[in-house]
Amino acid sequence: MGNEKISICTQLAAAYLLALLVMTGVAHASQYPDLLFIDDDIIEVRIEAPFRTIMRNRSTDEETPAIFQYSDSNGDTLQFDIGLRTRGHFRQQPDICDFTPLRLNFKKSETKGTLLDHQDKLKLVTHCKSSSPRYRQYVLSEYLVYKIFNVMTDVSFRVRLLRVTYVDTARDDREKVSLAFLIEHRDRLSKRIDSAVIETSRISFPDLNPDYTNLASVFHYFIGNTDFSPIATAIDKNCCHNHSLFGNEGEKIYSVPYDFDMTGFVNAPHARPNPRFKLRNVRDRRYRGRCFNNSHIPASVERFFVRREEIYALIDRQDLMTGATRKSMLRFVDDFYKSLNRPEKISKELNKDCV
Repeated sequence: MGNEKISICTQLAAAYLLALLVMTGVAHASQYPDLLFIDDDIIEVRIEAPFRTIMRNRSTDEETPAIFQYSDSNGDTLQFDIGLRTRGHFRQQPDICDFTPLRLNFKKSETKGTLLDHQDKLKLVTHCKSSSPRYRQYVLSEYLVYKIFNVMTDVSFRVRLLRVTYVDTARDDREKVSLAFLIEHRDRLSKRIDSAVIETSRISFPDLNPDYTNLASVFHYFIGNTDFSPIATAIDKNCCHNHSLFGNEGEKIYSVPYDFDMTGFVNAPHARPNPRFKLRNVRDRRYRGRCFNNSHIPASVERFFVRREEIYALIDRQDLMTGATRKSMLRFVDDFYKSLNRPEKISKELNKDCV
């Protein structure tokens, strides 16, 4: 099938966004996001693969051939031959998720001139449990975490929501429809913010950009996250735990967070707080910012108050969310703002609990 050509409207939208970034002086925004991540409209997708076999084997190395289809704005269907494999750590375990997160490997020669232009390997966040519609809500919740951090800073991973029809070719083409979202590849984020990807086993806090690091620390507190480290990870793994590093020679490093299923904001059934902090559950917040960064706390907190209406609007606009999910999420966000609405509360909640 022929590839979708970039429409004039899409080019104009991209040009407008680029102009807006220039006018507003967004830090490190060297170019507009890829076409895939400019729009928020949900994409209708169909993936054909032997999913029963894939979920049984759960190989993180060997790719399985698959077919990826999506419908463009004109209603035409585009088809790509891709490689597909499972990925992840905690959600890779069969007793946690019967349907794991996936990695999709596209051929750039096929995606050129389409919505997937410049894309190669993309992470797909999936629904974890096939038997319960609740897990679609957890996908939406984690998707919103990424969108909220996009509001806070351009140095963040972009995402795009999908409605996926999974066709299991190993089970007589049985179909399952669920929500999922794609995450911007770190190489594309690197290009967008004009900072190189850094691969190392460990760094130190003085190496990090202090303003950004403290903003990320308050963000982790906001979403109720203790499953991360901006400076270290497991032995023989690239740094860092649920963070990726970006930077240029002579500049401070950005440690950018991702993977938010263990947060209180998402509140998934399998989510557990880091046991070292002795929290009852992931809805109990614990600040993990560094004490020597405390001078940056007022500016970080103020940014959350400045962006408050945008954060609530993101939640209110998500019409695929159930009333119960929205109510629980808004209550969690309300608690954050109530806890930090006075200087003395900031001192109690953040300054004294720093690491």
